Amino acid sequence: MFQHALRQGLIGLFLITPALAAPTAEQRGKAFARANCARCHAIDRVSESPLKVAPPLRTLHRNYPIATLGEALAEGIYTGHADMPAFELSPDQIHDLLSYLKTLE
Repeated sequence: MFQHALRQGLIGLFLITPALAAPTAEQRGKAFARANCARCHAIDRVSESPLKVAPPLRTLHRNYPIATLGEALAEGIYTGHADMPAFELSPDQIHDLLSYLKTLE
């Protein structure tokens, strides 16, 4: 009886462990920012941007409500200078990045 209960408990634990280990939207958004933005922008709450003219991501909400950035990200971010690449994000990437940016407000 005890072995059966133990076996069932272990099976249940193995089934839920991958779900517990899955990264959150905020974590995926931070990973996206690290891979695509951190070369120029500070992506955390305290660092200076490596490129001095690039605003830290933590300050974006001062000029742009984070909730309204989704449409701009979906249409593609294009800038007037050659240093920043154009970005077109998928809906999932937009959700993840916005989720991360909200943690920086």
